[in-house]
Amino acid sequence: MTMSAPRSTTSLSDSELLAAIAASDLDALGQLFERHEPAIRRYIGRLGVSASDADDLVQATFLEVTRAAARFDPQYAASSWLLGVTTIMVRRHRRSLVRGAARLMEWARTVRHDPPQTPAAIAEGDAAERRVARALERLAPKKREAFVLVTLEGMSGEAAAAALGVPLNTLWTRLHHARRELRAALEEASP
Repeated sequence: MTMSAPRSTTSLSDSELLAAIAASDLDALGQLFERHEPAIRRYIGRLGVSASDADDLVQATFLEVTRAAARFDPQYAASSWLLGVTTIMVRRHRRSLVRGAARLMEWARTVRHDPPQTPAAIAEGDAAERRVARALERLAPKKREAFVLVTLEGMSGEAAAAALGVPLNTLWTRLHHARRELRAALEEASP
């Protein structure tokens, strides 16, 4: 990637920044990163990605943006498009983890045991947060993605469907099932 002539990108819209990135403008990529990195990081965390992998996924997302920027459709919000790219990167990451774990299991020929929680991890957060986090973890990834985008990120159904690359009715179905499963899990976990 080559750098183009320096110019001010602070006044450009997200769509204009993506067009500049498609033309190999690294300054535009830096500006887009500064604007959207906190939301991307928060979304990755809400999808259940460990903090140790979050930095790598944020970087992977913006590297993918450099390759995919030419395919951005300005009729959609750039923030939704970025969350869609992030979703793809998280899915790839999960598949990679699953393949790696399968190879390790095959190599070791042992049953995988989850490590016990540390006292610090147990003490962290209150009981209600832990119940919600456990309930979210139990959701299937596609249902969790729909729930996080619409309910936690406040995205409209249309924008979330576009970000995930699914029909609007599919998004609403996933969201309905996610809410129902969360409600049941929280009622089950209540003291």
